[in-house]
Amino acid sequence: MDFNGQKILPAIKTMKDFEIILKSDIEYIVMLEVHIAQVENIMKYAHKHDKKVLLHADLIQGLKNDEYSAEYLCQKIKPDGLISTRGSVLKTANKNNVLSIQRLFLLDTIALETGYKLIQKVQPKFIEVLPGCVPHLIERISKETGLPIIAGGLITNPNEVESVLSAGAKAITTSRKELWKL
Repeated sequence: MDFNGQKILPAIKTMKDFEIILKSDIEYIVMLEVHIAQVENIMKYAHKHDKKVLLHADLIQGLKNDEYSAEYLCQKIKPDGLISTRGSVLKTANKNNVLSIQRLFLLDTIALETGYKLIQKVQPKFIEVLPGCVPHLIERISKETGLPIIAGGLITNPNEVESVLSAGAKAITTSRKELWKL
């Protein structure tokens, strides 16, 4: 999967940004920091406008990020993908044929090694690497895991976007509106 060639995945944090995206020709979006009461309507409107939503399960306010909430999201809300740091959430997404994206924070070597162990155990379909502004690590993680990489966080300009994509990232996630148009 390559997001139909879309290289920039807008990371939406506000309903105002969501409304802007609904009017755009962008197909894939990432929903961050939504309230549990909004999730069902967000999905309804997104699908009505032919948008595919990658929902960050860990950032849904009012919903615990465990396998039961993931089951609810997969069966009732029906996102196109779930992003999480939690193995149980990602396994549940896999079980329900929802695209699973493991968020991997590059804090230090221990965090990276722990992430590799979780990747082997869970077998997500994608890895989202944060911060995404480290092309040499994107390349290394892609080679070591064999999984496609999404880069997110601290990517601030078109040169950094190009650098990360050249290092092997399939796409980047960003809340910077000026990068959505690239």
